[in-house]
Amino acid sequence: MTSLDGLAPAAALFHSLADPVRLSIVQRLARGEARVVDLTRELGLAQSTVSKHLACLRGCKLIDYRAQGRQSFYFIATPELLDLLRSAEHLLAATDRAVALCPSYGAAADQPVGACAPERRARG
Repeated sequence: MTSLDGLAPAAALFHSLADPVRLSIVQRLARGEARVVDLTRELGLAQSTVSKHLACLRGCKLIDYRAQGRQSFYFIATPELLDLLRSAEHLLAATDRAVALCPSYGAAADQPVGACAPERRARG
């Protein structure tokens, strides 16, 4: 049996991918490396937002970058992350995306999810 402490790194991994902005960055980088300017343009996000989330993903060692002149090109650091994304897509398909209806973690289209979402209050 696995202790709860032993699960903390796995929980941290999934938490790092739970934010829609970070997940969209990872999905974009799965198609190939990109600069901050590319990500801001393609994802329609502010430069500061992209940079903040890139720093988070780098801190988790999920992505890395290479410098070329004055530019930085970001990329997926390990192919295992791509395997995890593919597995998640298969799991979502197999469950008919039922997790979207989950009372704890599901979200309506207009509600924020992930690490940046405000905590949900219990209705009583």
